Amino acid sequence: MTTHASRKADHLDLCATDDVAFQQKTTLFDAMDLVHDALPELAVDGVDLSTALAGQSLRAPIVIAAMTGGTDRAVAVNKDLASVAEEHGIGFGFGSMRPLLEDGDTTGYLVRDVAPTALLFGNLGIVQAREASTQAIVDMVGTADCNALCIHLNPAMEVVQPEGDDDFSGGLETIARIHEALDIPVIVKETGCGLSRSVGQRVSDIGIRWVDTSGAGGTSWVGVETLRAKARTRELGELFWDWGIPTAASVAQLSDLGLGIIATGGVRHGLDIAKAIALGATAGGMARPFLISWNEGGREAASAQAERTAMEIRIALLLAGARTPAELQKRPLVVGDALRRWVPAGTTLQGRLLG
Repeated sequence: MTTHASRKADHLDLCATDDVAFQQKTTLFDAMDLVHDALPELAVDGVDLSTALAGQSLRAPIVIAAMTGGTDRAVAVNKDLASVAEEHGIGFGFGSMRPLLEDGDTTGYLVRDVAPTALLFGNLGIVQAREASTQAIVDMVGTADCNALCIHLNPAMEVVQPEGDDDFSGGLETIARIHEALDIPVIVKETGCGLSRSVGQRVSDIGIRWVDTSGAGGTSWVGVETLRAKARTRELGELFWDWGIPTAASVAQLSDLGLGIIATGGVRHGLDIAKAIALGATAGGMARPFLISWNEGGREAASAQAERTAMEIRIALLLAGARTPAELQKRPLVVGDALRRWVPAGTTLQGRLLG
C-alpha cells in the first residue's frame, strides 16, 4: 500500500469515530433556532426541496461530502455513495484526487457507471493545484467526468505535520488560473477550519461563484493527524486541535457576497442543513453520517440516510412555514451571542435576526 493509500485508509477509520471531533468548539448550529410557524398552511408533500447547485438541478439540497479516493477501499465506498447520490438526486464529492493527478491512479474515482447523471465534485489541494500544469488538471477532471472542481484549502492540517506543506503562496493566482481554464465551476473549499468573509470576498473578486465552508465543529483534521502521530509534536496538535471558524459562523460570514454556499463541517442531520440554508447556504453537505451508515449497513443504509436527511429538511421547512429553501431564507431567526458576533453588520442576514 502506498503512503497516500495508507493515509487515506487511516482517515476512513478515524473519521468513523468520535475520537477526531473538535474538543470544545461546536458548529454553532446549536446557537440558533428557526422560528416555529404553527399555521404553515402547507402539506409535507407540498414542500419543494429542488435546488440549483453548480449548474445542476438537485432534488434536495444535500451533498455527500468529500471523503476519500486512491485506495482499494475507496472503490466500494465511492461506488455505493455515488449511486446513492444518483438515486436520490443529490450531490457527491470525491476526496483528494492527488493520486489521479500525479500517478494516473483512477482507484475510487471512476463512478459514472453507477452515477451517470449525478452531480460529481472533483477535489484537489491548493498546493498540488499550484504545482500542476493546467492541462494536467483539465485531464484529471475529464478522466473522472466531474461537474465541478473543489480546490481545497488546508493550511492548518498541513502545517502541523512534520512533512506537510508549509508554503501557501500563490493560492489566489492558482485559483484564478484554474477557474479561467476549466469549463466547469470551481468551488473553493476549506478542510475543517471554515472560510472567512475576507476569503469569500477575495475569491469572489476573481470570478468564483461557489464556496464550501468545511467549517469547524465536526471532524478536526488537525486532530486526525495528531492521532495518526503525524503532528510535528503532540503538543502542537493538541494546541491547534480546535482551530477554525464554526460552520454556521462561516455561512454567516459569507452571506451577501453573491456566492453560492455549500455548508459542510459537522453537519449532523437535515435540521442542521435547514439552519444553514436559513443563514444563506444553498445546500448542506455531510460526510461522517454517510460513512457511518455505510459502515453499518452498506449501500442500503446509506440510501436510507439520504432519504431520512431529505425528510428532515422537508419537515424543518414546513415547521418554519417555508415551501422552498428560498422562502426559508426570508424567515426570521433567533441566534445566540456566540453566533451573532459572526454576523456581518449591514447584511440582509443581520436584518432578519430577532432581538
